[in-house]
Amino acid sequence: MLKQRVITALWLAPLALLGFFALEGRAFLAFISLIVALAGWEWARLAGFKAQKQRIGYAWSVVAALLLLNMSSELLMLALYLAGFWWLLAIAMVMTFPSSIAFWGGNLGKLLIGLIIIVPAGLGLQVLKTLPQGNMLILGLLLLVWGADIGAYFFGRAFGQRKLAPRVSPGKSWAGLFGGLLTSICIAAAFALYFDVPKREFVLVLMAAAVVVLFSVVGDLTESMFKRQMGVKDSSQLLPGHGGVLDRIDSLTAAAPICALLLLLTGWNLP
Repeated sequence: MLKQRVITALWLAPLALLGFFALEGRAFLAFISLIVALAGWEWARLAGFKAQKQRIGYAWSVVAALLLLNMSSELLMLALYLAGFWWLLAIAMVMTFPSSIAFWGGNLGKLLIGLIIIVPAGLGLQVLKTLPQGNMLILGLLLLVWGADIGAYFFGRAFGQRKLAPRVSPGKSWAGLFGGLLTSICIAAAFALYFDVPKREFVLVLMAAAVVVLFSVVGDLTESMFKRQMGVKDSSQLLPGHGGVLDRIDSLTAAAPICALLLLLTGWNLP
């Protein structure tokens, strides 16, 4: 298993870095479209659809929705607002699982939820890319999410007696949540100092980073919730040793649209 993870990481990491930071314009949009298509294909399985025609059809519908919404700034903002509402609702669903299953709307409802999760994530990344210093914004977002994961792992192992959402993800703890949050806030502070953010905005940057990180945890837990309901460990086996695309971007599905929405609403940009 370790060998598989290493081999996959050796080709996956350079490919991801190339896609996120080297591509621009339509090439970047095509890269994001590929990611959401694969995520959509996996989500259809989590929604209970096993036939390949159904899963491929859903993947195309996800890409079509992404491209359509990306053509209009009004529709794009509406999608980001909808994502923000969904992720607030998802907190309640995660905390009340499995009782919340009754409100999902069955398999068709889960397909709709998949659109609300996957499409705004792609739009959020597209927004970040088009803002001034877009690559640095994406790098900052990735560092926040990775920092939260690393901090949660070590703090959870050391102090994680009290579980965060045991019915959804037994391995996550409150100590891990606070440890990951602390790690990410330190990363955000370093970023703000590097870019010489004015003092009056420094605290706002840290607060925004904390919000993004907290929602990234909700994104992780939400995918875990749907996988647990379906009785599967991974969203797919597309990435040997790492599971599926959704397993790699679960935190970003919430973090990306929330980050983009905060930037657009506040008008804050990197200098």
